[in-house]
Amino acid sequence: MLNSAKAGWRLALRAVAFQAAATLATAAACMTIGPRAALAALAGGGALALGSLVAAWGAFGGGVSGGGVALARLLLGTAAKWLVVMAGLYLAIAVWRLPAVPVLAGAAMAAAAFLVSMRFVARRSTTRTNA
Repeated sequence: MLNSAKAGWRLALRAVAFQAAATLATAAACMTIGPRAALAALAGGGALALGSLVAAWGAFGGGVSGGGVALARLLLGTAAKWLVVMAGLYLAIAVWRLPAVPVLAGAAMAAAAFLVSMRFVARRSTTRTNA
């Protein structure tokens, strides 16, 4: 394999950038409802983007390692991502009392942006595999 952890980290950062852009677009659309709705969309999408950043840091933060360690990092990074997302959504809805629909809309659009970005990011990737 001619794939490095640094290349994976770059791909993950590009996906987070797609999520941030989708979050900002959702917040701009929610601004028509009001500033609290825009803030709620920012909180929901921001929680998902931050969670993706935590997952990337967990998966690629330790550099190159064996298969078992890499799998463990990936699983722990994913678990940490969803803990961050759930904590962010809980804070936005229950603690800060932001409107739930824009919070969930921001999170949903960030999740959709992650899926869409995988199509574009992987296509533009310069990494190669020998399979």
